[in-house]
Amino acid sequence: MHRSPAAIAGGVLLLAIGVWLGVDALIRGEGNTPWIALAGLLFAVPLVVAYTVRPAVFSNEDRLRVRNPFRTIVLPWGAISGLRSGYSNEVFTQDGTKFQLWAIPVSLRGRKKAARRHAQQVASDDPVASRVRPGAPGATPPNTRDAGDQAMDDLREIAERREHAEAAQGEPVVRWAYEILGPCAAGAVLLAVLIAVG
Repeated sequence: MHRSPAAIAGGVLLLAIGVWLGVDALIRGEGNTPWIALAGLLFAVPLVVAYTVRPAVFSNEDRLRVRNPFRTIVLPWGAISGLRSGYSNEVFTQDGTKFQLWAIPVSLRGRKKAARRHAQQVASDDPVASRVRPGAPGATPPNTRDAGDQAMDDLREIAERREHAEAAQGEPVVRWAYEILGPCAAGAVLLAVLIAVG
């Protein structure tokens, strides 16, 4: 399973602040304020969960399951034509459809850092590229790939290995996340009505 720890931490922090302010407005608010706070929470909480806590990428020997903010995509390995990393991580199906992998972040800073480590390792006489003597206990080569790029490499390796397996064949399945869209739409409608009524 691949998830973004930074997104989860940011989402939990946003949820804590939002719930704190919303509950305060519910308890201490006057007039329409408690209702507007309730509608705002009903609208905002699902969005924060969708963009921060929900995204995940699950892989096994038969399929790749991508849980994005508003959709869940199940892709058998045989239906995948490629995985690409650029400014975002993407998976392509055999018919050319593209899906983004929200849960595997792209870090340009992490890539530059990994490239520097790799250059230092190549330029150094020490194959470990560290101050630790080669062969000494604890002398392991540093990771020369960014975590997101390494996750994509792992997924590519599984896709190449399993693309012709009989159990990994089938059609992609896309399901909308109504558990996110429903409360968000209800909160938006309620918020619009309360603001219009005044």
